[in-house]
Amino acid sequence: MEIKILKDEKNELDIEIGSLTIAEVLRVYLNKEGAKLAAWKRDHPTKNPILHIEGDNPKKLLKSAITTLEKEIDKTVEDFKKLK
Repeated sequence: MEIKILKDEKNELDIEIGSLTIAEVLRVYLNKEGAKLAAWKRDHPTKNPILHIEGDNPKKLLKSAITTLEKEIDKTVEDFKKLK
């Protein structure tokens, strides 16, 4: 999946993501991680969503949200393996 940085400032980050699902999941986790604002928009259904992040260090918040998400996914995979 391709990610394109559109805006990279001290307290704001805008990235274009190739998947609406991933943009929504990241939005949820960014808000859990303490972002002042995390929201996505899409100008048209044929366009990729743009994830807007506001916070003290938006790149750090994004990395933290991704790490937390990876841990939850790994735990879920392990839980499914135990069901066999």
